[in-house]
Amino acid sequence: MAYQCGVGATTYRFASLKEVMAKATSARSGDFLAGVAAETDAERMAAKMCLADIPLKRFLEEWLIPYETDEVTRLIADQHDAQAFAEIGHLTVGDFRNWLLSDGADSAALKRIARGVTPEMAAAVSKLMRNQDLILVASKCRVVTAFRNTIGLPGHLSSRLQPNHPTDDAQGIAASMLDGLLYGAGDAVIGINPASDSLPALMKLYDLVDEVINQYAIPAQSCVLTHVTNQIKLMEKGAPVDLVFQSIAGTEQANKSFGINLQILHEAQQAALALRRGTVGNNVMYFETGQGSALSANAHHGVDQQTCEARAYAVARHFSPLLTNSVVGFIGPEYLYDGKQIIRAGLEDHFCGKLLAVPLGCDVCYTNHAEADQDDMDTLMTLLANAGVTYIMGVPGADDIMLNYQTTSFHDILYLRKLLGLKAAPEFEQWLKAMNIMDGKGQVLPVRNTPLLTNMPRYLLPSP
Repeated sequence: MAYQCGVGATTYRFASLKEVMAKATSARSGDFLAGVAAETDAERMAAKMCLADIPLKRFLEEWLIPYETDEVTRLIADQHDAQAFAEIGHLTVGDFRNWLLSDGADSAALKRIARGVTPEMAAAVSKLMRNQDLILVASKCRVVTAFRNTIGLPGHLSSRLQPNHPTDDAQGIAASMLDGLLYGAGDAVIGINPASDSLPALMKLYDLVDEVINQYAIPAQSCVLTHVTNQIKLMEKGAPVDLVFQSIAGTEQANKSFGINLQILHEAQQAALALRRGTVGNNVMYFETGQGSALSANAHHGVDQQTCEARAYAVARHFSPLLTNSVVGFIGPEYLYDGKQIIRAGLEDHFCGKLLAVPLGCDVCYTNHAEADQDDMDTLMTLLANAGVTYIMGVPGADDIMLNYQTTSFHDILYLRKLLGLKAAPEFEQWLKAMNIMDGKGQVLPVRNTPLLTNMPRYLLPSP
């Protein structure tokens, strides 16, 4: 179906809904690389005006990627909740934006309609929104999950403690873990990106983190971010797996490039659930996504990268994860060129994820060859915290020495909690107080009499 819209004396024509969506997207390098971006600001505005008048129900009639050839499209279509959609099904995309910004669209209403919103609808309405709109609506969305603590409660900001080491050195990892815990980080997950995919080496990492968690009775969960098939093998060998991790994308072909499909994810979820390691909940999955992943795999089908990203959240939602995060600037400037594009993408991703009832966090990050710096990251993380982001990363000095990119630090988490009066997950905060790391007002104490230092992990003790 063709679409058109006039701007001044010029009429712009778009061959499909896919083209309207792509050309209505805020400018970003990845869409120019893919050849789908608007050529001028006037064309972009015409596409936005055209998109505003398209009924939401049109997205259930014209799939951007065919149902017959893509299992993510089939998942989106087959899992769509018609009853939830009925409340908003009469609206156009522009009307939907106005409704989302209204007082009537409170947290209860947004939860009610979430399963009736497809990723394409979420992406479409985000394209009509200013940054402040994305922040305001996302701040009203509530997505709460649990494993050994409770993530996503109003007034809370969690963090992933990311103690990576370029050689998987146990002492280096343990030192980073200790550092992060003393700053009150780690309630979302203590998650290690391993340098090796060797199963014996991975088993050692699982045992290391599990030993520290058990030694101090930390109400937190661990994860080793290796490929999901490695995690299935390790669970079969008795590894202490809390969360199952996998990078996911918004098309079947892109997921195939990651070596996964929906059936493999289901198998991993069932294996993790069978371990029954959670204490306050059973959300056992952890997913990471990123704008540009489908394009980098040549698996975008002509769909703009932000819409492909939103489709990945349908995959995440299906598996009821504890955590999902957009690694927003990690893929590089070919996809998000500078700080402005990274900031916009981070706010879009968070909005779309939360609107779809996904517990979305964000790795607020950039690579060293992007036109961005730490001031841009300060801006994005502050905006996201106001928008109710579920969690961010905590890395020593904000510099990941294993993955070689810039992200957020333990200090950044303290800054956001202090600025906005936010707290760690309640179970984790109680533990911090019991360990003399945090006082009764939620402030991190100077390092002194804490069992973390008086009874240090054996990995940090001098050799006999």
